[in-house]
Amino acid sequence: MMWPNFFVQEEERISGRGRGQRGKGLTDAQEGKIKLAFFVAIVGVTLTVLAVGTEFWVEVNTFKQNHSLTCEAVHFGLWKFCYKKLWVEDVNELRSTCGPAELPGDSNCSYFKFFTTGENAHIFQRTTHKGLNITAAVMSLLSITLMVMGSICITMALSKGVEFLLKPASFFFILSGTFVLVTMVIFREAVRWLMASNQNVPLEYEYSWSVACAAAAGAILIFGGGCCMLLAMPALPKKPWEYCLKKGSSS
Repeated sequence: MMWPNFFVQEEERISGRGRGQRGKGLTDAQEGKIKLAFFVAIVGVTLTVLAVGTEFWVEVNTFKQNHSLTCEAVHFGLWKFCYKKLWVEDVNELRSTCGPAELPGDSNCSYFKFFTTGENAHIFQRTTHKGLNITAAVMSLLSITLMVMGSICITMALSKGVEFLLKPASFFFILSGTFVLVTMVIFREAVRWLMASNQNVPLEYEYSWSVACAAAAGAILIFGGGCCMLLAMPALPKKPWEYCLKKGSSS
């Protein structure tokens, strides 16, 4: 009769320890906080992929002309651009230029030539700066690579219970968010170069929703990386001044 009782007590002890710490070095509270920080980072990753993969970073619009039924607009992102021919009757009457690009119309999209033949693209008699555009595209790819590495570190930290992987994960997420913001700055300079390359044709440009996604993604990734950094830091004593006094008296 002693053996069954022994096995029952041992099973209860192991199950109780599993409920408190899961036997992996992480408590339930720690694991929940890490999952919450990971969810925040995943939101940033999703917004980054959405921004990088879409071509609604900026819209370049021509002015509406009298007695013309159509007007032209261009919207582009990091990889390709799209010409759109819109019906003037669909454009807001109070708007002097064509657009927005989301309106229905004939669209013709193509990738930038500097990714294929190495040539600059021409948009409404204006020339792109391929160096700035390529740099922005490369920075976006580096940011996505860092996001993947950070996600792998968080996944291993949760599955293996190794808390020290939170530090490299926080570094990867913070750096990837910084790269996203740097990508926006470089792209902004590329747009300014494009608009200043030729002033013969009057145009107006405005940034679109993909830029908003990129800005939100950069901020969220930096915030998520900061949360991971705080979780990776060792817990401080409740009264740190008492700890310092004891340290000084002992020395």
